[in-house]
Amino acid sequence: MKGRSLELFFVDSDPDGMLTAEVFNWTGHVLKLPRAQIAEGLRRSDAQRTGVYALLGTLDEKNAVYIGETENLAQRIADHAREKDWWEHAVLITSSDDGLHKAHVRYLEKRMVELAASAEGITLVNSNAPGGASLNEAATSNMERFLENLQIVLPAIRVDILNSRRRPSESRPSDEHGDSASMTRFYMSVSRHDIKAEAILQGNEFIVQKGSQCRPEWIGTRAHNEGYAIRHAEFVAKGIIKVQDGVGEFTENYAFTSPSAASTAIAGRSDNGRRSWRTESGVSYADWETQQLSKSAP
Repeated sequence: MKGRSLELFFVDSDPDGMLTAEVFNWTGHVLKLPRAQIAEGLRRSDAQRTGVYALLGTLDEKNAVYIGETENLAQRIADHAREKDWWEHAVLITSSDDGLHKAHVRYLEKRMVELAASAEGITLVNSNAPGGASLNEAATSNMERFLENLQIVLPAIRVDILNSRRRPSESRPSDEHGDSASMTRFYMSVSRHDIKAEAILQGNEFIVQKGSQCRPEWIGTRAHNEGYAIRHAEFVAKGIIKVQDGVGEFTENYAFTSPSAASTAIAGRSDNGRRSWRTESGVSYADWETQQLSKSAP
């Protein structure tokens, strides 16, 4: 079984307040602090340890993150509170047994900065790439597994800064998401502009396939779709979408959270992907879903 058990503790019984997060049988410990509770949070024993941290906020109307490491989290975060005014939350990442040392956190800082730089929808504020640390084979393996758990824990507490939605061209292993032969393929076209796209529903991801065509720029109304408009421009800026001869093209497989999010990126405007995406036989995603529900009904 691949499942994990995540324990969240809301310190003040407030889902928007201070919280801790841990995974069963993992020594990592995550403390998330709203800026309004920084003074209170930094007095906690789990804020006095060696660890890595992320400052989260908004810069130039974009989600932003600063990542760092220190041997005294409370002192470093207090310094940032005096020097930086843009961040709204701090995430402190330590070990429940205080087992992380300087080399560990330097390695984690470097890897987290690398992952955040490649993630979409987030602006990395760090001006310099951290040097990292040289770890032996066993320690490196342990830190990579530590990161794997972080990539599960952080999105669960609404801190999605390390996970890119770019996907490899080859199919994923069958033991993770099922045999590729059983995956359902969907197709979409924008006839007026001779645009054609293909996607695969794999697990809970709707993955637009490499080579799919799309509008080269956002043409929809920005007022009600500002996030989609910014994201479309980011795809082009990061090379996920290549524009040539007035047509956009996905340069790699890219996972969306829903058919409509995918079709909106293809059409360059708000779109109902449940109607736009169709199977090879012409069945809309909505009707296909209804068919699947009827098959599973008792």
